[in-house]
Amino acid sequence: MPRAKVQRKSTAIDMTAMCDVSFLLLTFFILTATARQPDPLEVTIPTSTYKFKVPDVDIAILSIGKGKVFYEVVGKDVKMATLDKMGERYNIKFTPEQRERFGVIGAFGVPMANLPGFIDMSGDERSKYLDASIGIPTDSVNNQLSEWLLQSRNSVAELHQTQMRVTLRGDGQEEYSVVKKIIAILQKQKINKFSLITSTE
Repeated sequence: MPRAKVQRKSTAIDMTAMCDVSFLLLTFFILTATARQPDPLEVTIPTSTYKFKVPDVDIAILSIGKGKVFYEVVGKDVKMATLDKMGERYNIKFTPEQRERFGVIGAFGVPMANLPGFIDMSGDERSKYLDASIGIPTDSVNNQLSEWLLQSRNSVAELHQTQMRVTLRGDGQEEYSVVKKIIAILQKQKINKFSLITSTE
């Protein structure tokens, strides 16, 4: 008696559920990702074999290059609180819109007198302005960098009850005297422990 032949059928897989999950994950990652701020200063950092991950909270980053210093403090709440303190210190009033905008600005390097106008600029205008900027004043008569550091540390201590970490991101070709001056400013504020950002060797 001949065997009955079983008719072969191609298998069909419903991909609808997988597509839904993929788009949900993609949407989640896009909405939760933080945009990387463009670097205002071209810095060629030196290489190192030491590996240590820089924390992403309660930290200030000093970018040093071409004889200029740029400053960035991480955290919107800390930035806004620091701006308020600097405004009181230099008798400059900032609008609520300027406070909000400053909270999302990355590194900056402008004197306090030019800061309100800098905040009001568009992103492209800021980039062009920073190319020609003199950076944050660090001379002995008008040492605004020291004041930024002090007010940032006070803001971190008040808001997060912890000490702010300081990181230097210096150009490998920068003159030693410029870096020495920045380190002297840190030491005057009793900041004797700081990190140096380097690239992997």
